[in-house]
Amino acid sequence: MKDKKQTLFVVLASIFLTNAILAEMIGIKIFSAEATMGLPPANIPLFGDWVLDFNLTAGVVIWPVVFITTDVINEYFGKKGVRKISYLAVGCISYAFLVIYLITLLPPADFWLNVNSTDAEGNPFNINYAFKVIFRQGLGIIVGSLVAFLIGQLLDVFVFQKLRKLTGSKMIWLRATGSTLVSQFIDSFVVLGIAFYILAPEGSKWSLAQLVSVGTINYIYKFGVAILLTPVIYLAHHLIDNYLGKDLSNQMQDEAAAGSEGFF
Repeated sequence: MKDKKQTLFVVLASIFLTNAILAEMIGIKIFSAEATMGLPPANIPLFGDWVLDFNLTAGVVIWPVVFITTDVINEYFGKKGVRKISYLAVGCISYAFLVIYLITLLPPADFWLNVNSTDAEGNPFNINYAFKVIFRQGLGIIVGSLVAFLIGQLLDVFVFQKLRKLTGSKMIWLRATGSTLVSQFIDSFVVLGIAFYILAPEGSKWSLAQLVSVGTINYIYKFGVAILLTPVIYLAHHLIDNYLGKDLSNQMQDEAAAGSEGFF
């Protein structure tokens, strides 16, 4: 029984950490959802003069895997399990950003600059500068991401367990989707507020209208994906219950619920 519990936590933690770190690494790219689907920009007037297009950070593509895994860990390991993996993720992400920053400071080899000095169309560019721009994110984005991540995780486990008290072991979809919708609402605006409003350099600070607009579209995406991925939650529960066995599965869920009082 102990081996099964440890193996399950290691597998879930690996999935969680891999996708959380990847989401932070690729989050610097902003892509157009309209262009991806072959559609023109939406250009929806919103909040005065600000026009809303469906532009999203690339990190949201795999971020649903993170909050699905959070809900599964929450179900079987409770607040302690989510808190443990969340703090570990913050440490790993911070370490990754530190290493990337230090690597960008290394002087490039001359032959590397010469070999990689033009793009596919023959246009000249500085690959070392491109490397720095792509991999070195601003302090505001790093701080904003980590703060939003921790708040979102703690809020997710709190709402999840509150809903579980109301529903018992039934209505998995309600506590999984409900906790995600609440936590991701906060996450969608905290990271943008810190990165592009509170800590943004002078001259590059977003207006409140822009912040609310981009935060809104990010949340709409997360809201939709959370609904669509509900069957994945049930599939994960089915596979885990078969692996653990009914008795151990019920025991772990009861222990998780009993040990998850309070926000912190």
